[in-house]
Amino acid sequence: GSEAASEQGQEEEVEDRLKEHMDNLLDKSAKARQAALQSLRLALSSKTLAEFLLERRLTLTDSLEKCLKKGRGEEQALAGTVLTLLCLQMGSGPEGEEVFRSLKPLLVSVLTDSTASPVARQSCATALGMCCYIAAADLE
Repeated sequence: GSEAASEQGQEEEVEDRLKEHMDNLLDKSAKARQAALQSLRLALSSKTLAEFLLERRLTLTDSLEKCLKKGRGEEQALAGTVLTLLCLQMGSGPEGEEVFRSLKPLLVSVLTDSTASPVARQSCATALGMCCYIAAADLE
């Protein structure tokens, strides 16, 4: 019994940290947003969090949209990576498709923006390709 309680406590701790990172995506400081994106990247790439993300995908998608629109260089690159991981976590169902559909125009915009940094453009190209492969319902 104590093992299950300990596991649940760890799970809640992880979720609390993730919520904090998601809140930090809206920070005024670019450094704080980048740190939050890096933490989310680590979390999403090391653990299956589909249930947790399912309830918060719209909030996270909105935050990533802001990072892609207002951020520069490294922040945009990290946002593209986190978006790719979010799509992977959501899978090929309607939720993944919804995330992809909402951010696809922005990814294309950063990708085709010749003034955007190469690292941001590369990350958005990768996100576009991966999310399209995972979650695009429309074959075109």
